[in-house]
Amino acid sequence: VHLVESGGGAVQAGGSLRLSCVVFGSTSTMPAMGWFRQAPGKEREFVATINWSGDRERYAYSVTGRFTISRDDAKNMVFLQMNDLKLEDTAVYFCAAGLGPDGSDWSGNYGSWGQGTQVTVST
Repeated sequence: VHLVESGGGAVQAGGSLRLSCVVFGSTSTMPAMGWFRQAPGKEREFVATINWSGDRERYAYSVTGRFTISRDDAKNMVFLQMNDLKLEDTAVYFCAAGLGPDGSDWSGNYGSWGQGTQVTVST
C-alpha cells in the first residue's frame, strides 16, 4: 500500500486548507485511516482518525471543532479539512493506513505512511 498526500501549503492564521491522501495498491476495503503531524523539533502526534466504515471519527483535543476527517472509498482517498488554522498547526502532515478497521490515536496501529505534506501557518 502506497500513500500520497497533497494539499499542503502556506496560509494565514484563520485560513483553511484541505489535505488529500490517495491510497494506492489497496485490493479491498480501506482500513481505518489517520492523519498525524510533526512540527520541527517535536514528536509526531495524532491529529485525526476515521474507522473503516466512515461512521466514527476521533480527533486530538487541539484540533477538535476545527478539523474534519473524511473518506471516499470509491476513490481510495482520505481528506482532512482544516479550518481556523493557528500558528501551532504548522507541521508536516502524514496520512496513515491502519492495520485494522478501527481508528486509533496510536501510530503503532498504522502500517503504511505517506511522505507528508507541509502546512505552514503565518500571521
